[in-house]
Amino acid sequence: MPATLLAVLLLTPAPQLDRLGDISDSLEALARRVNPAVVQILTTRVSVGQGLVPSANLVSEQRSGGSGVVLTEDGYIVTNAHVVSQARRVRVLIPPEIDETASVLGRRGNLVGAQVVGVDLETDLAVLKVQRSGLSHLSLGDSDNLQAGELVLAFGSPLGLGNSVTMGVVSAVARQLTPEDPMIYIQTDASINPGNSGGPLVDSDGNVVGINTLIFSQSGGNEGLGFAAPSNIVRNVFDQIRATGRVLRGQVGVAAQTITEAMASGLSLPRDWGVILSDVIPNGPAAAAGLEPGDIVLSFDGKPMENGRQFRVNVYQRRVGDRVRLEVLRGEETLAVTVQITETRDRPNRFEHRVTPEENLVPELSILGMDLNAELLPLFDGLRRSSGVVVAARAIEANPFQGEGLLPGDVIYSVNAIEVLGLDGLKRALAGLGRGDALVLRVEREGILRYVTLER
Repeated sequence: MPATLLAVLLLTPAPQLDRLGDISDSLEALARRVNPAVVQILTTRVSVGQGLVPSANLVSEQRSGGSGVVLTEDGYIVTNAHVVSQARRVRVLIPPEIDETASVLGRRGNLVGAQVVGVDLETDLAVLKVQRSGLSHLSLGDSDNLQAGELVLAFGSPLGLGNSVTMGVVSAVARQLTPEDPMIYIQTDASINPGNSGGPLVDSDGNVVGINTLIFSQSGGNEGLGFAAPSNIVRNVFDQIRATGRVLRGQVGVAAQTITEAMASGLSLPRDWGVILSDVIPNGPAAAAGLEPGDIVLSFDGKPMENGRQFRVNVYQRRVGDRVRLEVLRGEETLAVTVQITETRDRPNRFEHRVTPEENLVPELSILGMDLNAELLPLFDGLRRSSGVVVAARAIEANPFQGEGLLPGDVIYSVNAIEVLGLDGLKRALAGLGRGDALVLRVEREGILRYVTLER
C-alpha cells in the first residue's frame, strides 16, 4: 500500500473508513454488473505487401481487436467503426456470466462470428450482430446530464487484456476536436489505451454514457486525455443502423451564428449573446415553418441556446423526420415554431442507403459505386458531366491499391483517360489492367476536377 494512502487511512476517522468501504463495494458491484455486457472484438484483415521479387506481392493476414458493448439481449453490439474497418472477418468474445464459485482466473467465454450491420464513419461508430439471445446488456444513459467532475468508469480490452476497468472523472463535456465540428466528445481522465476503442464509458448507475473512441497521446499510451462519443449521439446512430443499416443526417435549413457584442451593437439587437439566424434557406423546413433571417433563437426543445455551436450540435443529434420546437425572438415578439428535421442534401454519405455489396461493390477500389443518372443529377450542384460513377460509400474490403483513395460523394469520370459512363464500364476498365499497371482516375470532388493516383 502506498505510504501516502496508508497515512490518510490511519488519520481517517472510523465512520469515514466505513464510507470508503461502501464506495469500494459499490464499485465492485458495478463492475460485476457491467462486465458481462462488455465484449472483446477480434478482426482479421488482408494485407498486400511487396515480396522479395519486385513483381511479386505477398498476401498476409493481420489480426487486431477492440472492444464493444451489448445493447440488446438478442445480440446487437455497438463499437467503433475503425475497429471493424476493412475487416474480412469479425468475431466477438462474449464473457461468461458471473459465477460466484468459479476460479479467480475465470473461463474464457464464447467466441462467435459477428455480422457488421452498418458503419457510420462520421461518428466512428458501428453496429454488429451476433446470433445469440438472452445476453447481458446495458442501457444507454442521457449524456446531456453529464457534468465535469462526475465519476465514470471505462471498460474494455486495452492491449487485448479483456475485462479491464479503469476509473476517472468527466474532464469536460461537449468537447470539439476541430472548430465548428458538430461531432462532440466526452473528455475523461479514466485510463483509455489501444484496445479500449468501442468499449463503454459508464456512469455510477451503470448506464452507458459514451463509447470510448480515441486518445490524445505523445507516447501512444494513456496520458489522461481520452474521448468518448456521447450516448445521445450513439443512440441516434445505433437506432438508425439497427432499423435500416444506414444513418441519415438531418438539417433544418438555417445558418446559425453566435451573437457577439459587436454584432449586437451593429444590428441593434436586444441581447449581446445567444444565437441569431443569419440565413434561412428558401424552400427549406425552417422557411416552411415561418422562420426568418434575423430571428434570435432562445431555446431548442426547451434548452436555452447560448451559441451557434450549441444549436448545430443539437440539430446533429436529431433524426431525420423528428420535429423540434424552437422559441425565437423577432423584434419584441416571442414566437414558438415547430420545425421538421430533413435530410442534409450535401452529406458525402447520403447515397450509401441506395447501394448493396452484392450489386455495387468495386473491390479493386474498395468502394460501393452507382451510376450517375438523371435521378441523381439533381442531388448535385452543377456537375461537370452527366455520366460517370458516384462513390456511395467506402467498402469494408481490402484495397489492393495504395494511395490517396476515394471519398464518398466523389464522381469518377475516367480510368487512365478512358471515359467511364457507368458502373459496368468502370468494372471493365479496371478488369483490363494488368498487375503493376498504373491507375489514374479523374474525379470530381466538391466541384473540383482532380486526378487520383493509385498504385499496387
